[in-house]
Amino acid sequence: MKLTVQGVEEGKPVPEHFAFGVYNEEDHMSFGPNKNPEMTWEGAPEGTKSFVVMMFDPDVPSVADDVNQEGKTVSKDIPRVDFFHWLLVDVPATTSCIPEGEDSDGVIPKGKDQDGPIGRRGINNYTQFLAGNPDMAGTYAGYDGPCPPWNDEIMHHYHYEIHALDVEKLDVSGEFDGAAVREAMKGHVLASDRVTGTYTLNPDLF
Repeated sequence: MKLTVQGVEEGKPVPEHFAFGVYNEEDHMSFGPNKNPEMTWEGAPEGTKSFVVMMFDPDVPSVADDVNQEGKTVSKDIPRVDFFHWLLVDVPATTSCIPEGEDSDGVIPKGKDQDGPIGRRGINNYTQFLAGNPDMAGTYAGYDGPCPPWNDEIMHHYHYEIHALDVEKLDVSGEFDGAAVREAMKGHVLASDRVTGTYTLNPDLF
């Protein structure tokens, strides 16, 4: 199976067009266009009954004490964890394209709901990250793009993935997250593909 993410080349920067946060010289970060990129795929194996779309950043610091703090940096030596930016399950087997902007077009304070135009939306990790911000706190479903700490010493990587499954409906319910999707997919994945882009808000890494 072959995945193409329009505008995202393997190992190259993710365009700001798809970002939740973009560099701002005065305030470090401003909200970005936050559009989901167009994803197309081909070559799904026989027996495919649905797809899962997933995007995550494996470079998020496991300790957030210094994140986005003036006069501090997030050390490259801090252990890193996965941060899910996009989860779609039960994407019909007849689907081979998610158009740009179909699942997200702009930053929605307090988050989008789980009723999306394609499949079922899972809950992304902005739900936890923004929980302490009264203007932004909420449940974030579907796609919300890159916005790594502006004081992080490392470049972040963004894995866009497609998974072909042998079930029409994944066994997840409620406000399901990335860990739940990964667990439910076990034993049901027929094929997968991935495209990885990079992104930073740290001008020292531009």
